Amino acid sequence: MADLFDSDQPAQPAARNRPLADRLRPATLAEVIGQEQVLGPDAPLGAMLAAGSLGSLILWGPPGVGKTTIARLLADESELHFVQISAIFTGVPELRKVFEAAKIRHRNGQGTLLFVDEIHRFNKAQQDGFLPHMEDGTILLVGATTENPSFELNAALLSRAQVLVLERLSLADLERLTQRAERELGRALPLTPGARDALHEMADGDGRALLNLIEQVTAWKSDASLDTEALASRLMRRASKYDKSGDEHYNLISALHKSVRGSDPDAALYWLARMLTGGEDPRYLARRITRMAVEDIGLADPQAQSICLHAWEVYERLGSPEGELALAQAVVYLALAPKSNGAYVGYKAAMVLARKTGSEPPPKHILNAPTSLMKDQGYGAGYAYDHDAEDAFSGQNYFPDGVRRPVLYQPVERGFERELKKRLDYFAKLRTQRGT
Repeated sequence: MADLFDSDQPAQPAARNRPLADRLRPATLAEVIGQEQVLGPDAPLGAMLAAGSLGSLILWGPPGVGKTTIARLLADESELHFVQISAIFTGVPELRKVFEAAKIRHRNGQGTLLFVDEIHRFNKAQQDGFLPHMEDGTILLVGATTENPSFELNAALLSRAQVLVLERLSLADLERLTQRAERELGRALPLTPGARDALHEMADGDGRALLNLIEQVTAWKSDASLDTEALASRLMRRASKYDKSGDEHYNLISALHKSVRGSDPDAALYWLARMLTGGEDPRYLARRITRMAVEDIGLADPQAQSICLHAWEVYERLGSPEGELALAQAVVYLALAPKSNGAYVGYKAAMVLARKTGSEPPPKHILNAPTSLMKDQGYGAGYAYDHDAEDAFSGQNYFPDGVRRPVLYQPVERGFERELKKRLDYFAKLRTQRGT
């Protein structure tokens, strides 16, 4: 991977033919743009280096934020031999050679910083292969991954390395990087202020992508500054980072769900659009939207489930892109609907009680007695037919004998559940009056 950042000193003329990302390679960690939460004096790496106790690391972050750069500079500042491999192209034989060379250096008093790009691509056995060499000091491992280490890396490996989270570059970081590129190039970009901002947005937090875009802009022959429209006509916006089976998938569906739960239709529409533009399957979204209606609206608005199911059916009939409007309408409806998880909480409490009480039988008075033997055993004896009772409510016990009556469903004072709560309170009052 190309490194992203350089010092403020312009390169020599002999280096002009090298790619811009390579020319803007920093010489020290202090020159890295962004990642203050990791590199600052009181941040994890700053504290490790100050104490002279650098340990194995997992650098987790999106592409183009400096993972390779930081690893290389850590080796320089720790006086370790730097070795870089990629999990995509490295197999067991190559790993053995890397470990053997590191052992020789270790015996000669030279440490090795082994940088493993895309470390999550290694399988469990390959990941386990690093452990003995980390423990005996043969290597100091620095792994880089764009995927959540909690899901992709072995617990044994994670217990021996500290995970550091690198963040996508902010617009301010990208502006600083642009200024460094301009100093290296010896001229300002031929862009209006608005087009300059648009260029940063096209990079989508990726420093490497920004430098590639800058190289394209500087190759154009233009006497006047290009505005936003002219820039957009010449450059394609970088595709949003989205993996339908990866971490970003789960992050965005979580954001959509919580926006609906938080009654924010604007945010919910935004996250829905982010997922759709990222290539998410609308059928997956239809299923998740229906789940939101069940979990978070529930009986506060029983119609919500039907709205979602109808939207799902409309999508199946119309297809994309028209059918996706039905999903958007369902999302807006859910966001503005009254919220209740009363039935959901009650169901989970019932599951706990069911597991706790095991195979307790129903009380005999509510059991059918189709045979004389069952009648002799008391099945159905004393059952009160509710339609014959006053108010069509007998108030009998329906829980197993010996199981104290619990309160599982507690409706909220919102939407239709307000009416359901009145009914519950009414039946509880009748039970008290009738001593049942």
